[in-house]
Amino acid sequence: MSHSFVAIDLETANRNTRSICQIGIVVYENGREVASEVVLVNPREPFESMNIRVHGIRDTHVADAACFPDLHAWLHAHLHDRIVLAHGNFDRGALRNACDHHILPAFACRWLDSVTIARRAWPHLKGEGGGHGLANLAKVFNLSFRHHDALEDARAAGTLTLRALEEQGWSLEDCFGRYTPKSKPAPTPPPSG
Repeated sequence: MSHSFVAIDLETANRNTRSICQIGIVVYENGREVASEVVLVNPREPFESMNIRVHGIRDTHVADAACFPDLHAWLHAHLHDRIVLAHGNFDRGALRNACDHHILPAFACRWLDSVTIARRAWPHLKGEGGGHGLANLAKVFNLSFRHHDALEDARAAGTLTLRALEEQGWSLEDCFGRYTPKSKPAPTPPPSG
């Protein structure tokens, strides 16, 4: 089966999700990693101590890094018209918020959530440890990675998704069919109003 997608993960400087300070991208073609890249981003916003404790990135690390608008074309080259995988909705929302804040076009891509895929593939993990969180899944499947490093998180999400697809015999298109919420038609009001 053709499992081609781009896995992405972001880290932020503060509680505002537009404050992207690191981007990790891993490109998969036919179920194999073919490229990866990580960049630091200068969000031009203050770093909060909570975020620094999570990922270890400080303002001094990004002082000479490019800003989000300077990286928009690079991201577009990786994401446009692709299937993009992230572990949860955080990364998708952060990219949207950064684009909105900088008055840049959103990325035209199809999003898949590796959390949703993991929940369907391994429902028995729901109440176990960290459930379907990336750290717990990595522990359960003996996958070594450095959590909250954008490149390592993107790679872990991609690797775990490939494992789920293989074990379940799913294609990426199956995931869209099974996991994308279907809109329901509006209910017909009763004749009495």
